[in-house]
Amino acid sequence: MAELATIARPYAEALFKSASNQAQAAADWLDELALVAAHPQLLLWAANPKVSAQQVYELITGLLRQPLPELGCNFLRTVIDNGRLNALPEMARQLHVLINEQSGSADALVCSAYPIDEAALRELAQVLERHFKRPLKLQVEVQPELIGGVRVLVGDEVLDLSVKARLDQMKVALTA
Repeated sequence: MAELATIARPYAEALFKSASNQAQAAADWLDELALVAAHPQLLLWAANPKVSAQQVYELITGLLRQPLPELGCNFLRTVIDNGRLNALPEMARQLHVLINEQSGSADALVCSAYPIDEAALRELAQVLERHFKRPLKLQVEVQPELIGGVRVLVGDEVLDLSVKARLDQMKVALTA
């Protein structure tokens, strides 16, 4: 996976510099491109030597909900011409990292056994921001296997307050 990150980094950095004050808008359309490019059938079709770069471009842009801005069109053509469609999801991830670094915030994935209502999420966000010492952009994912509590992932940091984690800790302690 390090190779894909190495391939994606210059593209994400170039887009970040080119988009400057429009970086968040660029991240939005890049997220959509990454979603389209994540389909294995599309990647397989695009890798066919009988398929032209223009055909790949037209198919991808035809699948998008909104037309790409000029910067997006140029970026997509460059990615296609260089055979880097498979790296689009990683490019999107790295662009978000650059935007977060600039704003001093971070993306946080909150895994919960149950859906979290808005009021509880706001309260949780305040607690987590104090714990991680920076503003967070929360995304919630329901994972019933956690039984209860939450697991929070911020970059490479993990805060696991789930019932499953506590049960696993008890199991280790009892079997030691």
